[in-house]
Amino acid sequence: MPRRNSLGNLLQPAALRFAALTGLVLALGAAALSWVSLQHSVRLIPTELYAIAIAIFFAVLGGWAGHSLTARRPETRVFSRNDAAMASLGVTVREYEVLTHIAGGRTNKEIARKLGVSPNTIKSQAASLFGKLGAARRIDAIRKARALSLIP
Repeated sequence: MPRRNSLGNLLQPAALRFAALTGLVLALGAAALSWVSLQHSVRLIPTELYAIAIAIFFAVLGGWAGHSLTARRPETRVFSRNDAAMASLGVTVREYEVLTHIAGGRTNKEIARKLGVSPNTIKSQAASLFGKLGAARRIDAIRKARALSLIP
């Protein structure tokens, strides 16, 4: 059983290995950089090579840190729409289409063009949808629709 404390997963074996490896790599890099600096100070390495060595060191360190420290992409889960919530709210198929376009960041004019209706029709359908969701603005409607699992 992995050890735990109030810091959560910090004492997990994988986290400890990662921390030890990170510390080792950084210590070796610092030692190498100190050695190159010493060689430069006693004039065994020209300034150009010293600058190149530092640039390569930090490029490799940045690439490694970026790869190691960035979050891995989580598994994509399949979205399943909450049809019961749609039915209980009375959201029509057309209002749902408008909602998906609103969540996509489209304007009323763009949605109207896409659906082949006038912008006023979209405006009234959006107003009806906002009333059913109890939302005052587009962002409120999107937030509430996501909370109800109407949209991904």
